[in-house]
Formats: sequence, structure tokens, C-alpha cells
Amino acid sequence: MPEGITYDIHTGSGRSRIDRFRFGRAAGNFLRSFFEWFGELGIFCAGVARAALTPPYEMRELVRQLDEVGSKSVLLVLVAGAAIGVVLSLETRDTLIRFGAESSLPVVVIVSMIRESGPIITGLIVSGRVGAGIGAALGSMKVTEQIDAMEVSGVNPYKYLAATRILACALMLPLLTLACDFGGIVTGWVVSTLTRPITFHLFLDTGLKQIAFNDFLPPTFKTVVFGLIIGVISCFQGMRATGGTEGVGRAATNSVVLSSLFIILADVVLVRFILVFFP
Repeated sequence: MPEGITYDIHTGSGRSRIDRFRFGRAAGNFLRSFFEWFGELGIFCAGVARAALTPPYEMRELVRQLDEVGSKSVLLVLVAGAAIGVVLSLETRDTLIRFGAESSLPVVVIVSMIRESGPIITGLIVSGRVGAGIGAALGSMKVTEQIDAMEVSGVNPYKYLAATRILACALMLPLLTLACDFGGIVTGWVVSTLTRPITFHLFLDTGLKQIAFNDFLPPTFKTVVFGLIIGVISCFQGMRATGGTEGVGRAATNSVVLSSLFIILADVVLVRFILVFFP
């Protein structure tokens, strides 16, 4: 075999070994960063839990955060729920007509909104509005050293900044879910009356006959977990922000992305949990 060809083969083999080495090193760095992130998250959660359970409690700040999370999100959640109700009513009507089950439209709309659409839409909407706000606010305080100044002055940032926001998200998500369900049910009824007039009382009565407490309470209160996810991830990302204004932007973006991802994963687990324990 000519010498030039032998040299190319060896060079290609050497490059492949280098590529494998680089890939292995990149994978190792990713795994190390992955586990470090979860380790830091665990330490953060432990610090927040310890601060939240230790008096005195920041009730005034908690009330302010309840207003920030709840009152300022309710209109957006209502609009999102109303849009979902319209889509459910329009999409399911044609399918039900094909099977001669048009009278089941109220049941489909109400059950879909209460059991799944309302909770997951509320979680994702709040993660986009509240999560980004928390991440940006705490990230800005972190990069401008305001959090360090609070620690120097004797104020526990875990108690004042993180615990109040996390608790506010957990408490307000079920209430916002009810608002989303209400908006979806009302617009579902409005759309259904355009083709087949039906009173709102009859619409509710037909749909709620198929709803038991096991269908209503667990899906609504699972949003407490969604609220904890939004609050914990957003506060964690904000309080570890670095790099000036770019770091603040990354914190806000990561808060929304990670919160939405963990909400979807948690929903899969919680749906299975509900089906097992609340059949």
C-alpha cells in the first residue's frame, strides 16, 4: 500500500480517537454539571424550608406576593381558560356528532377542563408570567449585590425573598385553576349554544352529573405541586444568577423553561398517582 494512503488512514484513526475523547469529556462535564445543579437545588430547598419554618414569619411580604401572583395573573388565566373552552367545544362537537353523541358535549367540556386542561394550562401560564418575573427580580438583586447587603444587615434572604414567593405560588395556583376552569366552561357553553341552544344551568347540570369529588379535588390540588415547582425553580435560578444583565436574562429564561418542563413531568407522575389512589 502506498505510503500516502497509509498516512491518511492513521490520521483518520487519530482524529476519530480525538473526537471520541472530546465527546466523552463533554458528556462527563454535562453529567457533572447536571448532578451539581440538583445538589445545589437540594441545598437551596433545605435552606428555604428551614427558614420558612423558623419564626418570625414575613406575613406582610407574603400578602404582597399573594397579590402579585394571584390578582395580577387571574385575567390572563381566565383568557387562557376561555380560549381552551372554545377549542374544546369546537373540536369535540364534530367528533361527537359522528357518533351520535352530541348531547355529551357538556360532559366532555367540563370533565376535560376540570381534570386536565385547566390545571396544566394554569401551571404553564403562571410559570411564564410569574416565573420569569421572579427569576428576573431576584437575578437583578443578586448581580447588584442587594442580596448580599440583606445578609449583612441581618435579613435572611431565604425567608424574606424565597419562602414568601414559593408559598404564594403554592397557595394561589389552586385558586387560579378554578378561574381557568370557570372561563373554559363558560365559553364552552357559549359556543355550544350557537348551534344548539341550551341554558347554562342545564349545561352545568348535565356535565356535573359525571363529576365526583375524586374527579375535582385531586386535579385541582395537584396544582399546589405546580406552584411549588414554579416558586422553587424561579427563586433558585434568580438567586444564583451571575454575569450582570446577561445573567439576569438567563435567569428569567431558565426559570420559565425549567419550570414548564418540570410541570409537564410532574403532571405525568401526578396523573398516575391520582389514578391509583383516587380511581
